[in-house]
Amino acid sequence: MITIGGQKMGKSLGNFITLDEFFNGSHINAKGEEMIAQPYSPMTIRFFILQAHYRSTLDFSNEALQAAEKGYNRLMEAVKAAKSLKATEGAASLDIQKIVDACYDAMNDDFNSPIVIANLFEAVRIVNTVKDGKAQINAEELALLNKLFNDFVFDILGLVESNASDGSGALVDGLMQTIIDIRKQARANKDWATSDKIRDELAKLHITLKDGKEGTSWVVD
Repeated sequence: MITIGGQKMGKSLGNFITLDEFFNGSHINAKGEEMIAQPYSPMTIRFFILQAHYRSTLDFSNEALQAAEKGYNRLMEAVKAAKSLKATEGAASLDIQKIVDACYDAMNDDFNSPIVIANLFEAVRIVNTVKDGKAQINAEELALLNKLFNDFVFDILGLVESNASDGSGALVDGLMQTIIDIRKQARANKDWATSDKIRDELAKLHITLKDGKEGTSWVVD
């Protein structure tokens, strides 16, 4: 069953929302109230749905959708970051296989996608730990980590990077890399005022810069 803010969705109740309305961010209920605070991408909606078991009640709310958007962005950033991680010979085991097994067990348990996603975020934690230089990963486990993301994020859950088809994702990546390079040069010149201004202005847009051992990355909060 699908509910909106705890109320069953239905045309007779005036709270029926189409996918197009989710995507363009416009819907007015029978009382003249705006039900959607912003547009949501198809992948955000898909990720939101996958966070609940297919036989459970799914409640749409702006707060839940916004949280799903942040979770989806965090997951996709980790998937991208995993591809650029550097393996270390003889690194301590991070037990990636345990996460892989848990994901398969969840899929075999009546397509339990919420448990799959929970385990994928354990992999996200590992990616961020390695990226920040707080842990190491060997070549075998790095390959297994990337296969985990490819198999479950893309092939099984069917998630893709938003705007991947129209090229705008690459444009944003390029613009952000330019901004990061400018900030890097400012820091090299000890121009802390410019460096801080770039960081603070991005923060106002809910973009956080993370300085790590392998350079600076960015995430959408």
